[in-house]
Amino acid sequence: MLKFVKGYMESIDGVATYPMISLLIFFVFFTLLFWWVFTASKSYIKEVSELPLEEDNQQNLEL
Repeated sequence: MLKFVKGYMESIDGVATYPMISLLIFFVFFTLLFWWVFTASKSYIKEVSELPLEEDNQQNLEL
């Protein structure tokens, strides 16, 4: 099976560019995510982190 896949991949023109594109997309995504984490306002993070607790409290009040 591996020989078939290797032979098939070698027959594709420019197949070496696909791993490089995947690595670039991966790097750009996590770089932007890292940047967002450090530039997000603390008040927004606090507000979002308390959302699950607010929903739970509202459900308990309705019971």
